[in-house]
Amino acid sequence: MILEERPDGAGTGEKSARLQDCDSLPQTQRGQLQSRRARIYQQIDKELQMRTGAENLYRATSNSRVRETVALELSYVNSHLQLLKEELEELSGGVDSGRHGSEAVTVPMIPLGLKETKELDWSTPLKELISVHFGEDGASYEAEIRELEALRQAMRTPSRNEAGLELLTTYYQQLCLLDARFLTPAGSLRLFFQWYDSLTGVPAQQRALAFEKGSVLFNIGALHTQIGARQDRACVEGAHCAVEAFQRAAGAFSLLRENFSHAPSPDMSAASLSALEQLMMAQAQECVFEGLSPPASMAPRDCLAQLHLAQEAAQVAAEYRLVHRTMAQPPVHDYLPVSWTTLVHVKAEYFCSLAHYHIAMALCDSSPATEGELPAHEQVFLQPPASSKPRGPALPLELGERRKLGKAHLKRAILGQEEALRLHTLCRVLREVDLLRAVVAQALQRSLAKYSELDCEDDFCEAVEAPDIRPKTHQKPEARMPRLSQGMGPDIFHRLGPLSVFSAKNRWRLVGPIHLTRGEGGFGLTLRGDSPVLIAAVIPGGQAAAAGLKEGDYIVAVNGQPCRWWRHAEVVAELRAAGDAGASLQVVSLLPGSGLPGLGDRRPALLGPRGLLRSQREHGCKTPASTRASPRPLLGWSRKTQQGKTGGCSQPGAPAKAAPPSPSELPGRL
Repeated sequence: MILEERPDGAGTGEKSARLQDCDSLPQTQRGQLQSRRARIYQQIDKELQMRTGAENLYRATSNSRVRETVALELSYVNSHLQLLKEELEELSGGVDSGRHGSEAVTVPMIPLGLKETKELDWSTPLKELISVHFGEDGASYEAEIRELEALRQAMRTPSRNEAGLELLTTYYQQLCLLDARFLTPAGSLRLFFQWYDSLTGVPAQQRALAFEKGSVLFNIGALHTQIGARQDRACVEGAHCAVEAFQRAAGAFSLLRENFSHAPSPDMSAASLSALEQLMMAQAQECVFEGLSPPASMAPRDCLAQLHLAQEAAQVAAEYRLVHRTMAQPPVHDYLPVSWTTLVHVKAEYFCSLAHYHIAMALCDSSPATEGELPAHEQVFLQPPASSKPRGPALPLELGERRKLGKAHLKRAILGQEEALRLHTLCRVLREVDLLRAVVAQALQRSLAKYSELDCEDDFCEAVEAPDIRPKTHQKPEARMPRLSQGMGPDIFHRLGPLSVFSAKNRWRLVGPIHLTRGEGGFGLTLRGDSPVLIAAVIPGGQAAAAGLKEGDYIVAVNGQPCRWWRHAEVVAELRAAGDAGASLQVVSLLPGSGLPGLGDRRPALLGPRGLLRSQREHGCKTPASTRASPRPLLGWSRKTQQGKTGGCSQPGAPAKAAPPSPSELPGRL
């Protein structure tokens, strides 16, 4: 072909038109995206208005029938809201949850929707508590209160990624610190924490801060499910990331189930959390299988690989059968969406049929097994319970016998895939594109094509029955605790002082300023510890005793400088620098009844393997028993776990083990 050069100016109009078309194409796509976003926002506003009206009716009526009808309507509204928000997130992220830019179609997962909450005013109760109990001006902590409110406001709509998890974890850590600092065994913050149920959409509210912490922990687990469902599982790395996310979600639900009691909403009940934990573990097992069998690297001629895939698929099917059995039982059956139960049932049938398909491929398309491989192959099939005769090799060596058994497994695969499609048609489809149906239909066409290839018209041999496949996996997923203590941020109310002393469970009296002068024997006191520094001993007849200082007082200010967070060496250096003129001290004296920890346990561990459970026990934050009968008790921490499991909390009055003293704990006489 000879390329001819155009004269100058020729084709300029065509080029300009093509450039205009290229420019208009992105504009058209952006306009379509903006139109879709605007439509979704309008639908979300409409659903929110409907939920507000239904919520008001739910609270106003006492008729049980009306409440049931309104609760059902709230569940529908909540489902629509979750779908709209997920669609909006996909538009914003530009990610197709089904394909992820890959040609392979993956089976959809079940992500949980986040619990929603309303705005909360922390200002009045916190200012009052700071003024009354801590003896400080509550108005001076306006900046800290605004920071807490801004953090909670941002936590209500986290992004569906690691940044969203970090935001939820940061707020959860601040709730731990608030619990340790401001809560007493006999009191609360006098705030109503209101959250909407993730499964039913019904609102619930309580005064207990534990309800706020439990709801945030639930959202941490739910966000892990959304991150896992959005992974590109067509590649090995994406499948491994999905396994990690679902394991973290299961760990969050397990932690919530073990440590919370008297949940006011169905999604946080023990039965629902147990079902959700099993569901996350089954989805993690499915991701393990997908990580083993990417379409690009499957080896249909490898007998051992096909047998391995068959047992992995059987393991996934067994996990989903267990989940379906749990979800079909009351009261979980009344809370979880029907589409979830159907999806789990369909997956159980699909992976069972997939296991039989891989066995058929091992029999028909793979080379016969060697003598050394036969014992391993015999473990692939389950022994029939009624059979008492010892069975021969699981995989026959003759080609005819292999084809006959392969056809039997293919027949079971086809029947299972047809059953999965039948179950799927019984469920009302809420999405426009049904990926699960496409996956099962594609697998069915593959099985039918293989069966027609093996089927012969002159084949009059007696049909054999395909045995069940033994489930087995090389990687059993385990629930992993979310990273609640990772990147522990600073305490927002840091200025109030160390938690070991300055918390609502302690009572103290502010003394001073006291002018302390140096005598011939020094100041006449011994200091010990850090943040705050403790007066460990007062010499009788010395300058400190004459000034009114007592053993057990804590130094909170030196020469007008707040020193609640000073180290031992810093306070000693400031006193020694005072010279003969002396120093002005301000101390706090603990009053009787304060539960101050010993010197070896000055800093309470707020977050650990058991998270807040340790903190509440160490601080004595026990949920008070209600003084009147209530049909819905307060959400509280469970007391079932033994102290040995929560780690290192000694019984009151028990002698503590001696530990080597740190330099700050060594007495320093002044």
